[in-house]
Amino acid sequence: MASTRLDELELRAWQSLLHAHHDVVGRLDAELREHHGITFSEYDVLLRLARAPERALSMGELAERTMLSPSGTTRLVDRLEASELLVRRPAPGDGRVALATLSPAGLRLLRAAARTHLRGIRENFTGRLTRRQLEQVASALETIAGAHAPH
Repeated sequence: MASTRLDELELRAWQSLLHAHHDVVGRLDAELREHHGITFSEYDVLLRLARAPERALSMGELAERTMLSPSGTTRLVDRLEASELLVRRPAPGDGRVALATLSPAGLRLLRAAARTHLRGIRENFTGRLTRRQLEQVASALETIAGAHAPH
């Protein structure tokens, strides 16, 4: 039977993961809001669309890639569409499927925000670790979540 408590090291590792994620994502979100008027999640959606073939994804694919709920994805896409950063259109051959497509304005904003975002990642995360520590963090997290291919 498993213990009903985490030992000191287990608790330290778990809480460190949660706090690091919260702190780093919070800082990245604040910088994107301040400098570009978009949230971390909105930036993520724009980035996923920019990397997709024809800069378009179905709403289901977008929800899966951003790890948002379908309803959360819909609300976020509604905001981005209202800001003219993407457009929604029916999928060719299946009008029941809606595609979110990055607009030229969305691509321009993404390119400008990428500089802020990448600087923030380096300042708040990767730049605080040695190359060896980065390898250890990546390896440990891949043990849990599996190897990750960018999408």
